[in-house]
Amino acid sequence: MIKSYISLIKFSHTVFALPFALIGFCLAISYAGQLFFWEDLIYVILCMIFARNSAMAFNRYIDREIDTANPRTAKIREIPNGRIHANSALIFVLINSLLFVLSAHFLNWICLALSPIALVIILGYSFTKRFTSLCHFILGLGLSLSPIGAYLAVTGEFELLPLLFSSIVLFWVSGFDIIYALQDENFDKEYHLHSIPVLLGKRNALKLSRALHLVTSFIIIGIGIKYFPLSPLYNIASLVFIGLLVNQHILIKKNDLSKINMTFFTNNGIASIVFALLVITDLLV
Repeated sequence: MIKSYISLIKFSHTVFALPFALIGFCLAISYAGQLFFWEDLIYVILCMIFARNSAMAFNRYIDREIDTANPRTAKIREIPNGRIHANSALIFVLINSLLFVLSAHFLNWICLALSPIALVIILGYSFTKRFTSLCHFILGLGLSLSPIGAYLAVTGEFELLPLLFSSIVLFWVSGFDIIYALQDENFDKEYHLHSIPVLLGKRNALKLSRALHLVTSFIIIGIGIKYFPLSPLYNIASLVFIGLLVNQHILIKKNDLSKINMTFFTNNGIASIVFALLVITDLLV
């Protein structure tokens, strides 16, 4: 049963947002000069885990009929194949949402006050494919809350630099989610679901994804010039991240989507982890 819930929430995909949350946390310690407390780090990680658990499980609950109808997901997703009952998934969502708010309460008042708004964004994403092709950007917005959220958890204040790291996540995630949606283009059209591939077609969707990742690269480079001008570690982190973005677009072609799963998880997962490790090392050492 535990394995089924781990599969339901795709725990391995925490490599997309959690490393950037740790960057936001370390920015608060190094850049803003706040004191380090283990309990702050623990509650930040718990907030990330509970928020993501609730978002992923809610997505599977809301999309259970779609996932059952989609040949790509019918046999592998836990609610359609019967491994988890729909009501059990919904209870799991409610428990994790409450634990997220409770964890935010132990950080500071601003995190507690903003926690319902964060839940509206990350849970609301699950409805967006039913009415807007901008659903990819809502997903990106949800994950982009991780750096600024972790920074707020320690400082209680908004600053430009963590917001810039949040913008990296926004454009990066939106871009690779458009690529991931390519494999469901025909199904989404048949079931009147919205996505950028449905709206623009494969060729133009890939062009938009490249443009979003180009913006991502410019932000990374701009942060380096402004805030890390003499840092070899940040420069290496930037080269690795941007290089893996380029590699992603080399591997995915309009007429060959066979490497989508590899690029979705492997490329982006490695990019996030390596970038975070090098940036955090630079900040703390």
